[in-house]
Amino acid sequence: MQLDINGLTPEQFLKEYWQKKPLVIRQGFKNFQDLLSPDEMAGLACDEMVESRRVYREKGDWQAEFGPFESYEHLGEKDWTLIVQALNNWVPAAEDLLKCFDFIPRWRLDDVMVSYAVPGGGVGPHIDLYDVFICQGSGRRRWRVGDLGPHKEFAAHPALLHTEAFDPIIDVELLPGDILYLPPGYPHDGVTLEPSMSFSVGYRTASAKDMVSALADHLIDNEQGTKQITDPDRGLSQHSGLIDEQDLGRIKQQLIETLDDTLISEFSGRYLTQSKCELDLPEEQLGFQLDDIKAIISEQPLIRLGGLRCLYFATSLESGVMYINGEQVELGEGSSEVIEALCNQQQLTLEDMSTWLENEAVMTQLTDWVNAGYWYFDDVE
Repeated sequence: MQLDINGLTPEQFLKEYWQKKPLVIRQGFKNFQDLLSPDEMAGLACDEMVESRRVYREKGDWQAEFGPFESYEHLGEKDWTLIVQALNNWVPAAEDLLKCFDFIPRWRLDDVMVSYAVPGGGVGPHIDLYDVFICQGSGRRRWRVGDLGPHKEFAAHPALLHTEAFDPIIDVELLPGDILYLPPGYPHDGVTLEPSMSFSVGYRTASAKDMVSALADHLIDNEQGTKQITDPDRGLSQHSGLIDEQDLGRIKQQLIETLDDTLISEFSGRYLTQSKCELDLPEEQLGFQLDDIKAIISEQPLIRLGGLRCLYFATSLESGVMYINGEQVELGEGSSEVIEALCNQQQLTLEDMSTWLENEAVMTQLTDWVNAGYWYFDDVE
């Protein structure tokens, strides 16, 4: 699968459009094929571990409900949509789609969402707070996009936040292989013209509020940030109720010194590798031994589980530190090459691992990860 952004290079796209303005990308994917069938999607939505919802209109009123779902017949043949989040956690083919957008780092990735809709189906006019590439699969869908502005939002349903009517700056019909890129804040409304599927690759970052809240939990859980303010050079106070500029500076400096690079990277590495949705992990640890991994990888590659997040920082790479699924892992100095392979590649081949097969620390950790389901062999029973 190859991406063509209207002849633009990724650098040009980032400079001219990323978080700046919407873009219709005609035939961004040539001969695009759905990543799964509607029946397969409906099967996913039957699973309680999969986050799904359906949106429909009943007597003119918007309705929304969350899965798992057992049947769809009662919804009829128009005006409804089925949505499954985190498709990349469950369908390996979604990785091929994600790779096309890897000019944006994976720490910015939210997930791949798939929607199936019948004629008239949609989720209503709304505003998203994230970047999204809406990739049209089978069928046709009409999209209207408004400009940035003080758009009034309201609850069309307890689970649906809609926006008031807007004048479109884009009014387009997407065909299979077309893509609509939307930065945050642009109101948009998609209505299906015929039974269709679309695959949305979303990118977002957490708000400062969410990050600070999670950081506070991290400090408490790890008993960090316990150093108190010291002020042996304090001058005489003339106003007991006053926090003067010097004291404000001391308070600010205390916070700045607490939030050093080590703490921020450790916290954000753990935070950014947590999966927001369930992963397709085995219920029990598998029974692979280290020698099993060595033998099998000589025949076939190891594949990283879809949706598994693993990242590293440039500042701690040489120290052998990486982050995976909310945990910090230290592979030791000299392991930067294998960390880059683990985090940057979806598959590990014998060539990738040849210099590491006799490294006990690396191979023991890799074996533990295979037994946990983080990496797997495709053809092993």
